[in-house]
Amino acid sequence: MRAVTGVWRWRHNPLRRATDRREAWVALVALLLMVLAAPALGWVCAAQTDDALQRSVRAQRAGRHATTAVVERLSPSAPRHVADPEISSEHASQTSVVAHWKAPDGTERRGTALTASRRTGPGTRVEIWTDSEGRPVPRPMGAATARAHAVLAGIGAMLLAAGLVECIRLLIVRHMMKGRYTRIDRDWAEAGPDWGRTGTGS
Repeated sequence: MRAVTGVWRWRHNPLRRATDRREAWVALVALLLMVLAAPALGWVCAAQTDDALQRSVRAQRAGRHATTAVVERLSPSAPRHVADPEISSEHASQTSVVAHWKAPDGTERRGTALTASRRTGPGTRVEIWTDSEGRPVPRPMGAATARAHAVLAGIGAMLLAAGLVECIRLLIVRHMMKGRYTRIDRDWAEAGPDWGRTGTGS
C-alpha cells in the first residue's frame, strides 16, 4: 500500500524509475487480490465446507439414536472424562461408563459408553447414543457446531490466500530489486573509470 501511494504522490518526479512504477502495479494487484479475491475464496471454502458438514450432520442424525442406559459403574479401562471434538462446548465433557441399554431392535446390550450426564453413579439413568445395531457411538455433531467449523475453515482459507499473495509479491519485488542492483553495478562499471575526470583532458 505504501508503494502504491508513494508512487502516486511523486508520479511526475523525474527521478522516478520504471521499476518503481512496476513495483507499484505489483503492490496494487496484490492489494486487490487480498481485499477481493482472498475473502471470496474464504467464502467459497466456508460454503463448501458447511455444505459437506451439514450433510454429515444429517447422516449422523439419521444413523444414530439416543437411548437411555443404566449405569453400572465408571469404566476402569478408559479415561473418565474425554473431549469430543464433534460436539458443542456445553457437551464437550464426556464420561466413560459401563452400562446396559436396549438396542433399537429391543435386545439388551451391555458395554462401555460415553455420556454427557454429570450424574454417573451406579443405577443412574443416562442418555447415550447408539447406531442402528445398538453399538455405542459419539453424540452426533450439531448444525451450529458444523457451521462454526465451516466459518473457521473459511477464515483459514482467506488468511492462507492472503499470505500466499503477499509471499508472491515479496518474491517479485525482490527479483525487481536484484535486477535494479545488477543494472546499477553494470552502469557503475561502465562509468566508474571516468568518474571525476570531466574536464581533465583524459
